[in-house]
Amino acid sequence: MKKIRFYKSIHVKIVAIYVLLILIAMQVIGVYFTQQLEGELESNFRETLYERAGLLAYNVEQELTADPEEEDQSLEARIASILRSDVFSMENADVQIIDENSTVVSATNPTHSRYVGQRTTDLRVKQALLGMEDREGDILRNPVNNHRTLVMAMPVETDAQDVAGAIYIEASMEDIYTQMQDINQILYAGTVIALFLTAALGIFLSRTITRPIVDMKKQAVVMGEGDFSRYVHVYGDDEIGQLAETFNDLTDKLQEANATTEGERRKLASVLMHMTDGVIATDKAGRVILVNHRAEEILGRGQEDMRGQDITKVLSLDEFMKLKDLYRFQDPLLLDFDTKDEEMTIEAHFSTISKESGEENGIIAVLHDVTEKERIEQERREFVANVSHELRTPLTSMKSYLEALSDGALHDPDIAPQFLNVTSDETDRMIRLVNDLLQLSRMDSREAQLEMGEIQAPQLVDHVVDRFEMSTKNQDIQFKRRIPEDDITVAGDRDKLTQLLDNIISNAVKYSPEGGTINVSLKPEKERVVISVKDEGVGIPKENIPHVFDRFYRVDKARSRNLGGTGLGLAIAREIAAAHGGNIWVSSDWGKGTTFSFSLPYAQQEAVVNQ
Repeated sequence: MKKIRFYKSIHVKIVAIYVLLILIAMQVIGVYFTQQLEGELESNFRETLYERAGLLAYNVEQELTADPEEEDQSLEARIASILRSDVFSMENADVQIIDENSTVVSATNPTHSRYVGQRTTDLRVKQALLGMEDREGDILRNPVNNHRTLVMAMPVETDAQDVAGAIYIEASMEDIYTQMQDINQILYAGTVIALFLTAALGIFLSRTITRPIVDMKKQAVVMGEGDFSRYVHVYGDDEIGQLAETFNDLTDKLQEANATTEGERRKLASVLMHMTDGVIATDKAGRVILVNHRAEEILGRGQEDMRGQDITKVLSLDEFMKLKDLYRFQDPLLLDFDTKDEEMTIEAHFSTISKESGEENGIIAVLHDVTEKERIEQERREFVANVSHELRTPLTSMKSYLEALSDGALHDPDIAPQFLNVTSDETDRMIRLVNDLLQLSRMDSREAQLEMGEIQAPQLVDHVVDRFEMSTKNQDIQFKRRIPEDDITVAGDRDKLTQLLDNIISNAVKYSPEGGTINVSLKPEKERVVISVKDEGVGIPKENIPHVFDRFYRVDKARSRNLGGTGLGLAIAREIAAAHGGNIWVSSDWGKGTTFSFSLPYAQQEAVVNQ
């Protein structure tokens, strides 16, 4: 999980919010308080100055309207005495007394004493001499020291409401603003203290909030890794405590859901891995994400090798199909996966994985090995074609001869017997073919019942060879035997084994040249008896040897038909050998002859097997 930076932590954010709230509150309160206090102090200062100025104006009016002859002192001296008295006792205030002629009579500031006896040109004084009162005054700032001063001019009125003069006052207000600065310093200090206390309290409170949140974050990380054994500590009964309890409940439910999902996943994996059909799953883009064991066997590739590849390439469909075609393909496809050593035909069924919204989210391909099915179907088609051909040939011949007989050949004493003999031979040929087919059919369906018994193998072979020696006297074919005189007992059906030997030896007789020799041998081995028949015919090409036991298969088709064969003799021989628990095989060198051999188990072994 990505590490959270310090300044992005909720712990810091909560502390910062607390501090900012206190800072804003203190600033708002401080600004409002100082403004109100400053206004109040300025207002009180003006009122006090105005009251003092009014009292001074009364006393000055007495002196300005007094008869000079009755007074011992001059007007300037008397007014100066008033200014030095407690009548106007305000520090940092300079006062000038102006008579009705705008002449400065007296001044408290020594620097202003030079103006005594001179006429003033101040606008405020002139307005006061006109009887205009200025209760508020003006606050001026000294350009030298930047001090603020309240300037006020007040008329000195007589009882008759005449203006006898004016009072001009300059009062410094720096004490007020100094007090305001001290108050602001106190507010700043209080703000700083409040911020520190708030930060400490915020840290404490934020830890009480963030501690369970951090604990839940750790729990979420652990749960993401699949560990549901850990639980969140519940710190209280508040909303966060309830959230922690809910989180623990969620952990239990997720554990149950995960166990259920894991169980279902294992079931599905077990089903997929043990399916007889191959399964390939892809993502939305058609990339392989899952391959079961059977699909690996069918395709001859491992899951890691196929994972991430496009399914069209895995199934060799990329040359003529695209992924979008597979999403819409409903019919099964037959895929050819033949190799040099093995034939393989795969039937592929495709289905779409869809979300609940209907959006296509992947493809499931089910692969079924239909090689054997296709082989059987091909054999069935070939079998039907062969049977039809084998039956059509004698039937066509019979029809031709019968038509010739019906057209008049029947009354010809030379031709009629010949045609009837041919028709009879073709009929016998069809009967042999049908009998062979019926026998193969019974053996395929396991309906043929073998009458098992103990048979002396040397006597059986001698009996069959004796019979063929009698029937081939006119063909100048010799039989050589290598048969032990010992008693060798095998278990089997005498008629079926006789038929097996008949088919092999008759096949050797057909392909032996005139004056040729057929060698018949019986060789007892450790667990079986092997009987072999070797002729001196032209032999069988190597490419034909694997097919000699197939039904209707002939190496030399024209010669076989001329000799009256059905192409089923060796196929029947193989079925009889297999039914007796033995095997049959052939070896041949082109131009040197062919050897057919089959094996049979001993009677004792057969008895043990039956027990």
